[in-house]
Amino acid sequence: MYEDKTLSCKECGEDFIFTSGEQEFYAERGFQNEPQRCKACRDNRKAAARGPREYHKAVCADCGGEALIPFEPKTDRPVYCSDCFAKSREE
Repeated sequence: MYEDKTLSCKECGEDFIFTSGEQEFYAERGFQNEPQRCKACRDNRKAAARGPREYHKAVCADCGGEALIPFEPKTDRPVYCSDCFAKSREE
């Protein structure tokens, strides 16, 4: 029913694909307008509106290295660095 469309981002000018799945999603939600920005520009606008993220230092429960995390750590739960967290997700 829907076909992929190539649109031009009004922010950066780059072409991006408005997929048939995205078009179906828009139609289901009753959205009338097509997106005007590519995914990267939409994400940048959201991040700018949210403000800078505050990071906290913690000690990784697995390797003992330093971990920067976007939340305040609690003493009753372990915290992992990015590498150790990725390893635990694979298992």
